Amino acid sequence: MNITTRALITLGLTVVATLLLLPTVWQPLPDWLSFLKGNKVSLGLDLQGGTHLVMQVDVDQAVLNSLQINGDEMRRQLRKDGVKGPKVERDGDNALKVTVPAESREAVVQLVTNQFPNLKIAESETVDGNVVQRLTMSPEEIRQIKQSAVDQSLETMRNRVDQFGVAEPIIQRQGDREILIQLPGIQDPERAKQLIGKTAVLEFKLVRDVNPEPYASGAQPLPAGTQVLYELNKMASGERKKGAPLLVEAQTMMTGDVVTDARVRPGDLPNSRVVSLDLNARGAQLFEEVTGANVNRRFAIILDNTIYSAPVIKERIPGGKAVISGSFTPDEAKDLTIVLRSGALPAPVTVAEERTVGPTLGQDSIDQGIRSFIVGGALVVVFMIIYYKFAGFIADLALIWNVLFLLAGLAAFGATLTLPGIAGIVLTLGMAVDANVLINERIREELRLGKTPRAAIDAGYDRALPSIIDTHLTTILSGLILFQFGSGPIKGFAVTLCLGLLSSLFTAFVGTRLVWDFLLSRQRIQTVSI
Repeated sequence: MNITTRALITLGLTVVATLLLLPTVWQPLPDWLSFLKGNKVSLGLDLQGGTHLVMQVDVDQAVLNSLQINGDEMRRQLRKDGVKGPKVERDGDNALKVTVPAESREAVVQLVTNQFPNLKIAESETVDGNVVQRLTMSPEEIRQIKQSAVDQSLETMRNRVDQFGVAEPIIQRQGDREILIQLPGIQDPERAKQLIGKTAVLEFKLVRDVNPEPYASGAQPLPAGTQVLYELNKMASGERKKGAPLLVEAQTMMTGDVVTDARVRPGDLPNSRVVSLDLNARGAQLFEEVTGANVNRRFAIILDNTIYSAPVIKERIPGGKAVISGSFTPDEAKDLTIVLRSGALPAPVTVAEERTVGPTLGQDSIDQGIRSFIVGGALVVVFMIIYYKFAGFIADLALIWNVLFLLAGLAAFGATLTLPGIAGIVLTLGMAVDANVLINERIREELRLGKTPRAAIDAGYDRALPSIIDTHLTTILSGLILFQFGSGPIKGFAVTLCLGLLSSLFTAFVGTRLVWDFLLSRQRIQTVSI
């Protein structure tokens, strides 16, 4: 490859790298550079502050929820198949007890075999003319449910955080039941916890038109098939408290799985908001049937066992639209729509660990990192010029190129810069200088043997190449292993290290060689200052 071609390639890469870094160093960007707005080096939690959370998933409750869902579905199917009075209830933490008339024994066996392969009949006995069968889950099935609960919680939390608008969050599994979440720039951990950890079980139930007070106080036993839930009461101060009780049907008419979209709409009160729901085809049909069959009854919209609204059904409502009112503030309505759009968590989660990193600490970290970078870089630049003279100056140019290409690579990949990442940059500078030291020492050796400048430089690069490639490749392999198996900060270190080593190879064997070739071919130098 001739010198002109190499010069054009190097110049083109330099221009591209400069453009990639503009969004990081030039804010706000002018309109004619708007196409670059997506490429920016973001600062990590340790540099700009934010919220660090470790959420623990209640995987045991996930197993119980799965049993409950299986039990409800089995009861519906048995009734649909004509079985009279089937009774399905949970028996312990991993089993269901099914009670049916003796003549329906085979119906249960067929139903379990065909539709519930995750259950098996462990015991069967006849009691007072009824067959009582105990269905259990295998240990492998329980393990799978727990694994899926954590995986689903991870994806649900990721969806919520993405819609929350956090730049460069870290969301990853930690251990068997914990999820690590880091939210750079978020200084309101309470809102983040409420949004991320909200179970968000949405249910639609009918309200019984009776006085609920005797049942809420315990003065009278609850009628069969009912439960007492409380409305959400918003105080003038904005605080939300438990409001009036309502007696609702225990049967859930619809659940949140029929919701396809949720949007914030203006409410009737000034500065208030409501949440409008769009239902899928099955939900729209159910909603129309339920509202048509229960005109003049109240229909409660319940989120996590709290009644957000209970409007009176005036007429059949077609079209698959529903509204949750509750005098929401804009932030509350936005958070609720995020939760509903991203789906419900499969099991409750609790905060196992919480830390808030303030912006003052982040700025101190940035200042110290920049200071160490400047001092270390300046010492290296001065040493190279003193020890290698003009050859040291060329090596310093390669060092500047290396930093430019490294930061541009971070911007191109949308990487997050952390303190370990800064350490990786500093280490990369040392490796880049080491490559140029090897080349310069080889050139010195060739000059001592009496070779001409051209022959000495050619031999110096050729003989240093194998050693430099070996050291860089082995370090890159180590960085790839750190990236594959390390956690967030370790991955940041590995990314900057690998990008820096690749740019170091390019600047050492293309950048500096280009400068020497230009001087030898155009300036006809007779001696080498090294």
